[in-house]
Amino acid sequence: MRVVLQRVSSASVTVEDQIVGQIACGWLVLLGVEQGDTIGSVHWLVEKVVHLRAFPDEQGKMNLSVQDVRGQLLVVSQFTLAGDCRKGRRPGFDRAAAPQEARVLYDSFCDQVASLGVGLQRGVFQADMKVALVNDGPVTFVIDHPDKSGL
Repeated sequence: MRVVLQRVSSASVTVEDQIVGQIACGWLVLLGVEQGDTIGSVHWLVEKVVHLRAFPDEQGKMNLSVQDVRGQLLVVSQFTLAGDCRKGRRPGFDRAAAPQEARVLYDSFCDQVASLGVGLQRGVFQADMKVALVNDGPVTFVIDHPDKSGL
């Protein structure tokens, strides 16, 4: 499981000319689910994302979490994060989880975030989405689950 986190001052997702999710301060979370990912992987990533101290404190140091700044998450499923571009000129998606499995883990990620009291907006799973954002900083992190085998 992989996430790309972008600290934003605003972000939105549009599907068929309708805004389906929109936040102000917080994280835009692009979530890629791979084969072998589990609910344990989801739990680990939720804890990491919600508690990551990457928002500025009063001295401008990255010392606050999204919860500390009362920010929100906009979570967008993105199977292309499982893409393999090492060979040839066309990415391979053999590592991506099947859509049914990925949807369960995507929904679980969103449910766990909401259960922690963090404001949450979502994209539409498997839809053609247009994502707009103002990256604050810019601050962007790529986080991979460290070990799927033990969960």
